Amino acid sequence: MNRNSTSLAYAELQPQDFLEALEGLGFACNGRLLALNSYENRVYQVGIDDADAIVAKFYRPNRWTDEEIFEEHSFAAELDEQEIPVVAPLKITGSTLHKVGNFRVAVYPCRGGRAPDLDNYELLKQLGRFVARIHLVGETADFEFRPGIDVDSYAVASREFLLDNDFISAELRPAYESVAELVIDGIEACISRAGSVDLIRLHGDFHPGNVLVASEALHIVDLDDTRSGPAVQDLWMFMSGDRTEQTPQLAALLEGYQAFRHFDARELHLVEALRSLRIMHYAAWLARRWDDPAFKYAFPWFDSHRYWEDHVLSLREQVALMQEEPLEWRDF
Repeated sequence: MNRNSTSLAYAELQPQDFLEALEGLGFACNGRLLALNSYENRVYQVGIDDADAIVAKFYRPNRWTDEEIFEEHSFAAELDEQEIPVVAPLKITGSTLHKVGNFRVAVYPCRGGRAPDLDNYELLKQLGRFVARIHLVGETADFEFRPGIDVDSYAVASREFLLDNDFISAELRPAYESVAELVIDGIEACISRAGSVDLIRLHGDFHPGNVLVASEALHIVDLDDTRSGPAVQDLWMFMSGDRTEQTPQLAALLEGYQAFRHFDARELHLVEALRSLRIMHYAAWLARRWDDPAFKYAFPWFDSHRYWEDHVLSLREQVALMQEEPLEWRDF
């Protein structure tokens, strides 16, 4: 099956395909399926006869190699061994990755919970402690196959893909080209101001949607985007609002973080640069997946003039933010 036909078959996967795949792996499914909030991969919570439910992930074809997926799984297992509450894939018949037809599948224990309350500073301190513990493991080795978070792949390649595939109207194209160039220059300036910072193995996509709070427990999920990068990548997405609101959020996160690992304050120069990279990467991610019917259904506003007007405006705001002084934090 070629790349295009594999992608089409993936888009047309049906619930029965998931059940048959899991039964082939030895699970006695009871037919109860719940689609979870994932667009990059197909992820379902699946009921099992006389046992706890499981979560099955069908990886999107042509995104990661087997080697890159096994590195994701291996990193999750390392974290789990250190009793960090990362939900790691189950090993079934000696492996965490399974081939079902043309697709690759991983199975996870099911963990529930609610979204974290980011106004709860004690919870932010707890998150900071867990992030530091993840990074203590992350810095003990390097990824061999997983990529890093960098300007070329997140910004330059994103800009070129959008322009080459005519997602931006002729009317907005000059404005986008101009502001994208300014954003990339601003990101590089932030990186220069930060200087040489350590690049370590990270969660990579650590945001409130990937944390589940269950009573007093936390569950950290979805290492699908684990990459190498600066430590602050796993912290900045838990800060929101204006500078006045973000400053105490940062203080709480780093109070917890520094209980386990030193934080290099120079990385604060990277916060708005990393936000800019994510904004550019996100727009191109939606564009790259636009042939998938699930994306048209979930993001109907994407292919609209208004979206691209707002996108250009958000990039202009990032140009200004990257020129400001970084958030203040005192390293005691």
